[in-house]
Amino acid sequence: MAVLKVIEVLSNSEKSWEDATKKAVKHAAKSVKNIRSVYIQEQQAVVKDQEVTEFRVNLKITFEVN
Repeated sequence: MAVLKVIEVLSNSEKSWEDATKKAVKHAAKSVKNIRSVYIQEQQAVVKDQEVTEFRVNLKITFEVN
């Protein structure tokens, strides 16, 4: 039987929500092993001068605890 844990992570990117998600997983993987899945809970964008300048994600990362 596997025991799973969920952590909440915030991330941002100037490129896209997808890039922000990838950055969050890459950074979390430095200290969290056995990542199983990511759930995008919320997406936001920052607009300046009628242009989107930043993409933000609030996500949950699920990983197996050994």
